[in-house]
Amino acid sequence: MRRLIITITAVFCIMVPCTASVHNVRDYGAKGDGVTIDSPAINAAIKAAASEGGGMVYIPSGTYASYTIRLESHIHLHLEKGAVLKAAEGEQFDAAEPGPDPQYQDFGHSHWKNSLIWGIGIDDVTISGEGMIDGSNLSAGYGDHAVKDGIANKMIALKDCKQVVIRDITMFRGGHFCLLATGIDNLLLDGLTVDTNRDGLDIDCCRNVRVTNCNVNSPFDDGIVLKASYAMGRFIDTRNVAITNCNISGYDVGTMLDATYKPATLTSPHDGRTRIARSSGRIKLGTESSGGFKNIAISNCTFDFCGGILIESMDGGYAEDIVISNLTMRDCLDTPLFIRLGSRMRSPEGTEIGMIRRVLISDVNAYNTMGAYGVIISGIPGHDIEDFTLRNIHLNYTGGFSKEEAIKKAPENEKAYPDTPMFSGNRPMPAKGIFMRHTDGFTLDGVHFSYEKTDTRPLFFTEDVKNLNARDITLEGKPVKVK
Repeated sequence: MRRLIITITAVFCIMVPCTASVHNVRDYGAKGDGVTIDSPAINAAIKAAASEGGGMVYIPSGTYASYTIRLESHIHLHLEKGAVLKAAEGEQFDAAEPGPDPQYQDFGHSHWKNSLIWGIGIDDVTISGEGMIDGSNLSAGYGDHAVKDGIANKMIALKDCKQVVIRDITMFRGGHFCLLATGIDNLLLDGLTVDTNRDGLDIDCCRNVRVTNCNVNSPFDDGIVLKASYAMGRFIDTRNVAITNCNISGYDVGTMLDATYKPATLTSPHDGRTRIARSSGRIKLGTESSGGFKNIAISNCTFDFCGGILIESMDGGYAEDIVISNLTMRDCLDTPLFIRLGSRMRSPEGTEIGMIRRVLISDVNAYNTMGAYGVIISGIPGHDIEDFTLRNIHLNYTGGFSKEEAIKKAPENEKAYPDTPMFSGNRPMPAKGIFMRHTDGFTLDGVHFSYEKTDTRPLFFTEDVKNLNARDITLEGKPVKVK
């Protein structure tokens, strides 16, 4: 028995250092009954821990209805298994603080205090545990309601922080963003389960970032997205980022958590019919790109019933030195790969058009991909995507389209918001395999195509493609040449 007690004590000290203070929110008046507003007690526990130089704020099992929770430096907010921190109904969240010039980024990217949990200018912060944060009462960020004082549109918002760790928690219905991390140096997101109605994990103007072992379901917006906005009032690259061992999906909200995996549906306001939605769940670099994306590695990720990989430079940033490898996609409802250099230029006047260069994408298997769009890789006139390689890529499409119903020539749309339908709307693209335009130094090495139904469109569409190197290209197992 004595040995057992010693072992249990040792394990506890590993989980919670024995020298750190532990502040149980119930000791500060939290009820955890789902009715009482517990944010004053949670904030009091945070204040008490911070006054001692830091410590753990411990949330035991129960449901804690809360308005805004304000983090401080050296705080570890820990949600025990069975604990639910729930955004309360009503309009009593912190108001949005004065933010940067709104012409360069949306309202949601310009404010942080209008959130369930926020921290600004703090260091050494951890949010962990096997509990859940439920943002069902948060605004999804649409319309005038989202900008009203007292309304929160983010689950967790952090700005200008250092040494941040978020791990193991479940995030449900996070509003506009489950996480908006802006200007963070050294950020670890590990073992998160995210099932949300809009963006999952937004990483903006951050450096030294690791995103590992996360499950993200986001049918109506981005799953994991890197951004480089002008929200900090200056140009900042997002750089030194590794995303690995993550699962991205686009099933209906909540059905990843309950393991029913139902397709997301939308009801048309015109005819009242309900249709399966085009899922946006994906890993994306952009769209906000006043700064650039540099030294990025994405590997060992799966995509299920959602979109794929998007790399976008639209506002002047340089996206360069990017390696993406070992991806598998099934039932992709969008393009598996979408690479776009454009000139939206949502940046201060005088900013020059950016670049996309030195990108390697390898070892990708996409099965049963919706066939209308194919892979799209496009710069704009006078600004090429450079030094781009696709290697060992296997693309299986649904097919079933004809060259007669496809558009003949895609518009440039240089300043348009970059998304898959930007060139052809709901019509098929001119190529069933890869659409390439305004590129220089493009390598295709071991790219293989197959189709479930006959598709009479050409395999490739090329325009203003310089220095193209293609080898080992097959269609239904037979060698083909790029024309």
